[in-house]
Amino acid sequence: MVMDVLSAADRQKIDGSDDALFYAEPRFVQHLDAAFRARLTVLYRERIPRNAVVLDLMGSWVSHLPEDGTYAEVIGHGLNERELQANPRLSRHWVQNLNTNQHLPLDDASVDAALVVAGWQYLQQPEAIAAELLRVVRPGGALIIAFSNRMFAQKAPRIWLEGSDRDRLASVARVLMAQGWPRPELLAEATRHPGPLGWVGGKGDPFFAVIATRPLQVSTTASAASGPAAP
Repeated sequence: MVMDVLSAADRQKIDGSDDALFYAEPRFVQHLDAAFRARLTVLYRERIPRNAVVLDLMGSWVSHLPEDGTYAEVIGHGLNERELQANPRLSRHWVQNLNTNQHLPLDDASVDAALVVAGWQYLQQPEAIAAELLRVVRPGGALIIAFSNRMFAQKAPRIWLEGSDRDRLASVARVLMAQGWPRPELLAEATRHPGPLGWVGGKGDPFFAVIATRPLQVSTTASAASGPAAP
């Protein structure tokens, strides 16, 4: 059973047209700077075990996994077929609009780590996705949701568009906990500008992550009443 956390107003977007139209053309660009990407790769190296089955949800033409990482399988999902085809790390992939269909076409307890980078901020039904991820991640497996302060504002739900960075971390954590994920770890870190500005203290894209571990047994009485751990 999916436990709602967001209100109808929270889910509204400036651009309510079909997301598939917005992402119809591939964008072979980096949406986050080199400092953010480097920090994300370090996190993946630390948290994803060798030979894991990895789900790269809401992905694109890059996965940010360590180049020397060895995985049993990397399963990709996104909204643009050409971007996914261009991603050399993917073993297989599928295209699906998660705002119209939240069911993931994966078996129960079939992946060791699920990753979402710069994608959660576009979900209008994040509770259902959190519940599906709880279903497909194996007991003891990891869920890593990473993001910065960048977004396509017209496609971000109101709760994300109007919230602060701390609000966004708390919102993701509340959604996860309401579906049965244990209290997650929250990361909020500054990065150094990847260019010459970094030499004089210039900042890069801020790094935020919500990291949860799938429990060995899932509670049927999950609640969003308890707040998330502070970053």
